[in-house]
Amino acid sequence: MRVFKTSNGKLRKKALAFSLAAVMVLLVGGGVAVYAFWSTGGSGTGSASTGAPTTVTVVQTSTAADMYPGDAVDLSGNFDNPNDSPVTITAVTATIGTFNAQANPALPACTQADFTITGTSNTPGAIAPGTGVGAWSGLTITMIDSATNQDNCQNLDTVPIVYTAT
Repeated sequence: MRVFKTSNGKLRKKALAFSLAAVMVLLVGGGVAVYAFWSTGGSGTGSASTGAPTTVTVVQTSTAADMYPGDAVDLSGNFDNPNDSPVTITAVTATIGTFNAQANPALPACTQADFTITGTSNTPGAIAPGTGVGAWSGLTITMIDSATNQDNCQNLDTVPIVYTAT
């Protein structure tokens, strides 16, 4: 850029205006933008919550029918998991529920004491959501062969079994 000076050494107004215009073109027209800003920090709070799974139902799929004194039948089954995600089951246990059957009052009643459940279930693991999912096994129901008359245990429709999943 040429700078024109007057005889006394001062820049001419025209040259000064041209120089300022050239600088503005370079800054604005050349894609350079100048910004100013403040920076600061901050803080805040939030929260989250958890839920609890709905109870899983243990389903017996094996048939324990027509038992007689001394007879043992393996028990097995699956699960109904109403949750939206898998749940972990580590074991299934079972007990004989309370009942009393005495078709012939002259003979001893048939009760839960005439049956036993033994064994250790497998470890079912992660049970997917749904009905009839997963599998368990490893338990056995036995009709005890006692020294007393067990005729009142004949033709029972139901021996209640209470299952627990942990």
